[in-house]
Amino acid sequence: MATHVALLRGINVGGSNKVPMAELRRVVAALGHQDVATYIQSGNVLFSTQSPDTAALASDLEQAIERAFGIRAAVIVVSRAELAQVISDNPYPDEPDPKALHAVFLAAEPSAQRQEAVAAAQRAAATAGSRDTATHVGKVLYLHTPDGYGRSELAARLARSSGRLPPGQAGTARNWATVTKLLALSGG
Repeated sequence: MATHVALLRGINVGGSNKVPMAELRRVVAALGHQDVATYIQSGNVLFSTQSPDTAALASDLEQAIERAFGIRAAVIVVSRAELAQVISDNPYPDEPDPKALHAVFLAAEPSAQRQEAVAAAQRAAATAGSRDTATHVGKVLYLHTPDGYGRSELAARLARSSGRLPPGQAGTARNWATVTKLLALSGG
């Protein structure tokens, strides 16, 4: 069986959209998935399944989470192989601080609108003196914030613009420490 990682967007953030991890594991297992485990409270679920269709897995999980918790949380599912590729494709391999690099996972290749929103945000942040950069590779936006994510002009601009994007283009971000830990936990 293939190992997959489900990345939930916007749960357990600032006291909103609370989802207890033990209950989330039960919901995922009830869908017939095996070896279900969670990592930290931000909505990372590892599981094994026979299905290779990550889009269908994500849709099933979104529906199950809404039924169980009354929350519409976007879910991105990646296989262990896809997660390993995300790490291999890192355009910032020399960044020593794993909190200065984030991977924003998208459900699909970024649209032209998404790419232009990122480019515009990057130009505006640079004009304001930011050293932050962003690079799309496949279905991932790598966000490099050498001065810190919390103070990142680019991250703030991207967050504001994500509300104007079509469904499936907003994505869900994980810092590099979480990305690499998820691969390790998935057996990669």
